[in-house]
Amino acid sequence: TYINGISYKERDNMKIIHCADVHLDSKMLRHLTKEQAKERKNELLNTFEQMVVYANENKVSAIIIAGDLFDTSMISVTTRNFVKDTITNNPGIEFYYLQGNHDIDNFLINLKEIPANLKLFGREWNTYDVAGSDSITITGAEIDNRNHAGIYDSLTLDEGKYNIVVMHGQIQDKGNDNPDIIGLDKIKNKNVDYLALGHYHSYREDAIDPRGTYCYSGCLEGRGFDECGEHGFVLIDIDEKKHTSTRQLVPIASRTVYSIDVDITGCYTTADAKQRINDTRASLQVDSKSLVKIVLTGEVTLDCECSTDLLEKNFADAYYVFKVVDKTKTKINIEDFTFDETLKGEFARTVLSSKDISEEDKSTIIRYGIQALLGEEI
Repeated sequence: TYINGISYKERDNMKIIHCADVHLDSKMLRHLTKEQAKERKNELLNTFEQMVVYANENKVSAIIIAGDLFDTSMISVTTRNFVKDTITNNPGIEFYYLQGNHDIDNFLINLKEIPANLKLFGREWNTYDVAGSDSITITGAEIDNRNHAGIYDSLTLDEGKYNIVVMHGQIQDKGNDNPDIIGLDKIKNKNVDYLALGHYHSYREDAIDPRGTYCYSGCLEGRGFDECGEHGFVLIDIDEKKHTSTRQLVPIASRTVYSIDVDITGCYTTADAKQRINDTRASLQVDSKSLVKIVLTGEVTLDCECSTDLLEKNFADAYYVFKVVDKTKTKINIEDFTFDETLKGEFARTVLSSKDISEEDKSTIIRYGIQALLGEEI
């Protein structure tokens, strides 16, 4: 038997890719122009294709997609053709696809003719023997309100095999009535060697029990500033004789998303803040293709003038996307307003004396209020 160009008898280990939360056809209009959103949608397709190219070049036998391959069940013709062609044009790779909460009932499971190398899961446990191996199984189930109550009790795995289980949801120590929650207590001691998960968009791995490991592969591409850092897929390298495996995250994203804190304590002007940002940039190696959000932190005085709009324009050409968010706290000296008979002083004292406003909100309100009284744009 030959799998992806290599004889089973010649192979000591089997390589399997685990990915999830690709979210093809995501609109991605937040933080992006229409042109950039279109470009990023195509980059998502390209990254998915590059993962398959990697699989071919590295003798990977199977690709597990643990949910949310698509962002919605309404998929463009371009994306439908792209995904179908990618699967059918790579018959040496088996694709194991489990639907997530975003892509339920999409075209891929409703094809009139399912490609031979596409393996699907339903609301009961489906177990497949991986082609070319007599010791590795992949089992999965799509969990919802209809099957959640008893689905874990029906999970039966052969103790003598290396068992991969595919699920989509949020892992917790204990399960509950929410079908989106996967309880570790329901998975333990069931002969699971590797639990391939989707739903959480960053890479994460931890133990289930002495035998097994659960892993979130994270998404292939960070789409927003809540998906910062390195992204890619997990390469599982399985020793079929020992029934053990090693795992590694393989970065593949075409762009990286960063959220960087910059402390501007002591700054009084936009130029001061710009210098702090420049100092931080000099200490980091951030590619110009990246999406960057600068979060201004620290404590500033009321007379601090810092324009986030101007800062964004200053660095707009340095990165694919550049955003600035002001999360500074305003330092308020009550003594400065005790005897101030101006409108500013009256406003500040009124806010400071309020019992219905938190101390943190008071400083913010005073800062914006005084800026407004001075005629500045908020």
